[in-house]
Amino acid sequence: MGGISGWEGVVLLIVVLLVVGPDKLPEVTAQFAGWVRQARDFMREAKTSLKDEFGDEFSDLRSLDPRQYDPRRIVREALMEDAPAASRPAPRPVVPPQAPPAKPDGPAPFDDEAT
Repeated sequence: MGGISGWEGVVLLIVVLLVVGPDKLPEVTAQFAGWVRQARDFMREAKTSLKDEFGDEFSDLRSLDPRQYDPRRIVREALMEDAPAASRPAPRPVVPPQAPPAKPDGPAPFDDEAT
């Protein structure tokens, strides 16, 4: 319902009923339905006129859709594609970082900036 949850819809209907009143509610509902119908017809006509004016170029506009660059989708497709085992790089072994050796004869290191 356009981002409105069930309870929000009920509250909205109650507010409309209180503001408009039960006598004029059918008229207002019919008027609202007419506006929605006009908007839908306008959008349909605009889409048709764009297709007529641009022709084949209109289908190229779909390649500019930013949703195709969703990182989650790109990673999912990269992980799911079937690449031959020979073309896959071998995984590198994980080597834990090594700490520098401690000097047994000197004082412990001190950091002035540490808290």
